[in-house]
Amino acid sequence: MPRPQGRIMVAQNRKARHDYHIGDRFEAGLVLTGTEVKSLRQGRASLADAFATVDDGEVWLRNAHIPEYAFGTWTNHAARRTRKLLLHRKEIAKLARETEGSGRTIVPLAIYFSDGYAKVEIAVATGKKAWDKRQTIAERDAQRDTQRELASRNRRA
Repeated sequence: MPRPQGRIMVAQNRKARHDYHIGDRFEAGLVLTGTEVKSLRQGRASLADAFATVDDGEVWLRNAHIPEYAFGTWTNHAARRTRKLLLHRKEIAKLARETEGSGRTIVPLAIYFSDGYAKVEIAVATGKKAWDKRQTIAERDAQRDTQRELASRNRRA
């Protein structure tokens, strides 16, 4: 059976874009067990509380929830286990440098399959303040109102 081509989205972390200023993005491979892959192929995953850390020159995805595979037996995995991320050495060094300072963290933005391989998109992020969040919401509402007004004006013409 041929491997599926393209990018198949499994899960997105929409809350991360709301809670953080997103900086540099990286695509990383995931080290998974067989039942985790099967569960992901069913589209079951959550990145709501997930984050990544750099420990001893390795990047680890923590607190990501991939539920147990329904037809798994004694080989099933733990739903919130720590998973290793696969990155180049230079990328790991850059992540370590950028997160050394306070207020910066590594957040996962999405889990997807790219040409049949499970990947996670991670980003270096800085937390937003409450006023930043309100400002983002106000800008989004203003943009929506502008688009709505343009659409109604175009319909009349």
